[in-house]
Amino acid sequence: MLVARPERARLVVLDDESTFLGLGAAVDGPGSLGPGGRATLTATVAGYVDRARLMGVASPIVIGTEPLRRLADATRIVAEMSAQTRVPLAVLEHEEEALLTLVGLTAGRRVRHGLLVVDIGGGSSEMVEIGPGQPARAAGVQVGAGRLTRRVVDADPPLPEHVEQLRRAADEAFDWSPVSRPDEVVFVGGTATNLLKLLRRAGDPDRDDHLTRDDLALARELVMGGPSELLAVTYGLREARIRLLAAGAAIIEAILDRVEKDTGRVVDTGIREGAIIAADRAGEAWRDHLEELAHGWFG
Repeated sequence: MLVARPERARLVVLDDESTFLGLGAAVDGPGSLGPGGRATLTATVAGYVDRARLMGVASPIVIGTEPLRRLADATRIVAEMSAQTRVPLAVLEHEEEALLTLVGLTAGRRVRHGLLVVDIGGGSSEMVEIGPGQPARAAGVQVGAGRLTRRVVDADPPLPEHVEQLRRAADEAFDWSPVSRPDEVVFVGGTATNLLKLLRRAGDPDRDDHLTRDDLALARELVMGGPSELLAVTYGLREARIRLLAAGAAIIEAILDRVEKDTGRVVDTGIREGAIIAADRAGEAWRDHLEELAHGWFG
């Protein structure tokens, strides 16, 4: 959940919370949430919507991503959640998710150079390429940190052979290539931000907001250094998130390989910010205007 007030090129955050419900594991496991899982998910989101309304939000936005594109009972989830929250649940396509991520990053500022924005999720990754006068090219691949971890890693902490398998699997599964080499690569979302947090809390608190290939190698070493439960206490990160970081690093490296770059910038924004900014700019029909919003409108 994110409650925020748009102010030109930024958002003033009023409330921010996340709950880990294991939706990706349900996709790759039984394939559906079932009655109990649907009830928990619906109650969680309904609680968020109620809190937002109490804070004065007149038109809450509820969006779903990769799990709701693939769960067998996604139609029932949409119906039950929409009924309980009294808000239509919008299940985004890959391209919409990528464009919202870009809007969340730029916050309306015009795009001035060739840019690749990547959001690595649990079950999929979304990319959008854009540049001045260049149409936005959005795409998604079904390779995420959670899915890759469940496919390869069966030990905690992961072993060196797991790390190597993750690198190979990410490279083989990432069937995407850029139109052109971007001037800058930006990684958004929990995978990249938690890799950066890990490195800062492991002894480099003043480091900048970039991840290099050497940084990714160091992060892997840290993740292999002990059980995720211990690392969570040591570094103040969520245990479930730590278990996904080796796979996240492998996906980031695969992307850097595709664009022939050695570093990418990390920004702590994503589709939640993008949805608020898009709705503030374009109103209830914001999904129809994502392509034009992606290029920005001021600055």
